[in-house]
Amino acid sequence: APMIKEMTVEELKASVDAGEQPVVIDVREGWELDISSLPFARHIPMGQIIDRLDELDPKSPLIIMCRSGGRSMQIARALESRGFGSVANLTGGILAWGERIDPSLRPY
Repeated sequence: APMIKEMTVEELKASVDAGEQPVVIDVREGWELDISSLPFARHIPMGQIIDRLDELDPKSPLIIMCRSGGRSMQIARALESRGFGSVANLTGGILAWGERIDPSLRPY
């Protein structure tokens, strides 16, 4: 299988700051978003995403995120295998964002 592209939190922040409006999908559970979330990310829990593929554009670049990058990598692979052409995994997930971009985010 081809390697899934990895995106760093710094690259994502630069894209957001540049006004590029990247499509970021947070695949964590609702209770996790209550602890910490990124305002520009769309929430589709991991267990629902395959049933909700019609909400996503297969031609649009997608960035998948979770807590630390594990679940999002599984989902990125699943999307790629279903014909999504440009899928990236947010390396280190929201924990990395909290460590390197926004220390006010509560780790959990």
